[in-house]
Amino acid sequence: MPETTRTFRDLLRDFLERCEVLNYSPRTIKDYHRQLCAFFLWMESRYEIQTADRLGREHLEAWLRHFAARRTPGGLPLRTKTVRLRVAVLRSFLRCLAQQGDIHKDLPDALVSPKDEQLLPTSVLTHAQVRKLLNRVDTGTPIGYRDRVILELLYSSGIRAAELLALDVGDVDMKCATARVMGKGRKQRMVPIGKTALHYLETYLVAVRPYMTRDDPNDQALFINYQGERLKYNGLRRLVHVHSLPLDFDVTVSAHTFRRSCTTELIRGGANMYHVKELLGHESLDMLKPYTKLTIQDLKKTHAKCHPRELGD
Repeated sequence: MPETTRTFRDLLRDFLERCEVLNYSPRTIKDYHRQLCAFFLWMESRYEIQTADRLGREHLEAWLRHFAARRTPGGLPLRTKTVRLRVAVLRSFLRCLAQQGDIHKDLPDALVSPKDEQLLPTSVLTHAQVRKLLNRVDTGTPIGYRDRVILELLYSSGIRAAELLALDVGDVDMKCATARVMGKGRKQRMVPIGKTALHYLETYLVAVRPYMTRDDPNDQALFINYQGERLKYNGLRRLVHVHSLPLDFDVTVSAHTFRRSCTTELIRGGANMYHVKELLGHESLDMLKPYTKLTIQDLKKTHAKCHPRELGD
């Protein structure tokens, strides 16, 4: 393996440029940069290592123990998923270095991810709870009507917050009841829009959005804010909080809650797993494994319906 004097940060620039070529989203690249710089700082402060040629298996194993032992601000252990994601980012970077000959080819294998706990999805609302939340949104104002459309679309199509915020007017096909969304890795897909969401969306486009827009012909954002500009993530988070907080649900509600709730209801209703995967824009069915675990309520219903002793036999 050839010696190298290039620092981690020099190698990081090359890695992030490669991610750009592979069409990683700007948000993902920014997150990679933040996570890897934190790793570099730890290696420098703990072992005074700034170049890849000094990196060894023992250093990676020590970092993994250090990170896995961290606690949240509330004093709780990090979720297994959080640790696995962080390990995956670092392993991806190290594999890139191994391909270039900057480190030994077997070094990335020193990063062993903890086993996935496969817990049931958290922050999921029942259909009755979602309906209660939607019905309390005041649609008598332009902003209130916009909020109802947003929440209906999130729940109907299960799209991510970033995908919703990036939608343009031209991405919606009212006749076919579909929307073209830009998913992770800048991969486009078509998602269906349910009839209830479509009804609200049609009224929004015809009567509400023109009232809110600044009549800028170049502004094609589907959802806009008070200033007539594209709605930002902070605005989306705020509106979800405003409409859900008074209901005092037993879960913390975010924009992603509607995606999880949509997925749960589809699978509980017997939807084909492959179809759900395509709807959500997942790479594989593995991402849906947590949703396939039955809740105790589901088990009790099945037990009462199918067990012979429950049927009086």
